[in-house]
Amino acid sequence: MSAADPTARRERARLLRELHRPGEPLVLANAWDVPSARLVAAAGARAVATASASVSWSLGSADGGGADPGQVLARTAQVVRAVDLPVTADLEGGYADTAAGVGETVAALLATGAVGVNLEDEGRPPAEAAERIAAARAAADAAGVPLFVNARTDVFLRGIGAPEGRLDDAVHRLRAYVEAGADGVFVPGVSDPETIAALVGAVPAPLNVLAGPGSPAVAELAKLGVARISLGPGLAEVAYAAVRRAAEEVYGSGTFTALSEGLGYPELNRLSAL
Repeated sequence: MSAADPTARRERARLLRELHRPGEPLVLANAWDVPSARLVAAAGARAVATASASVSWSLGSADGGGADPGQVLARTAQVVRAVDLPVTADLEGGYADTAAGVGETVAALLATGAVGVNLEDEGRPPAEAAERIAAARAAADAAGVPLFVNARTDVFLRGIGAPEGRLDDAVHRLRAYVEAGADGVFVPGVSDPETIAALVGAVPAPLNVLAGPGSPAVAELAKLGVARISLGPGLAEVAYAAVRRAAEEVYGSGTFTALSEGLGYPELNRLSAL
């Protein structure tokens, strides 16, 4: 299925939308390049997502606005070409200062064949963040692609405001984003079941949470009504930790045992070819 084919893009977008089922969550082990995307797909993924941090690091940039948008979009296009699955891309806050700029970024994203996008509020005032979501929605509508717009609030992740007011703040923001055109909502930084259940009940959209060590298991998150589970930069962190272990071993003890855990050259060569 060609990513450039409008019918194929609409079909992938429809599939991605259908995969967001509360109680039967879409699990996304976020990738950052062609080999990682293909490895995730081969492991059983039903869709592939990029993580902005992982992509930024692999491009030699810091996360949080450091990456060149053109390079990020080029990498996204490679991932789309690499897998026969819907692809959703993490574009931080949209790589733009204005809502109109976010719309332009989303239009460029659609040209890569991606059918989903994550957009962060980055702590902006809710009305301003909602305007940016609306611009993303308008760009997708203009292109005729039912893009899945996943609106993220960083209230919990960044510790915005007093702890006792964060749930209400997050709910207020997320409802505004849904009203502006978001299809799903993403709340990284929450792991306790009570807060997750409250978010599921208060926001009329599929809830996405960020999972890692110490998080409830997939089955428990499903029971809470979560519709999407992301690993964020978790896989990239594991990969770079493996590099550090192997490098420290060879420069320390002068041995090479950590290298025995690596994938072979032929397999990685095959996984990397587009």
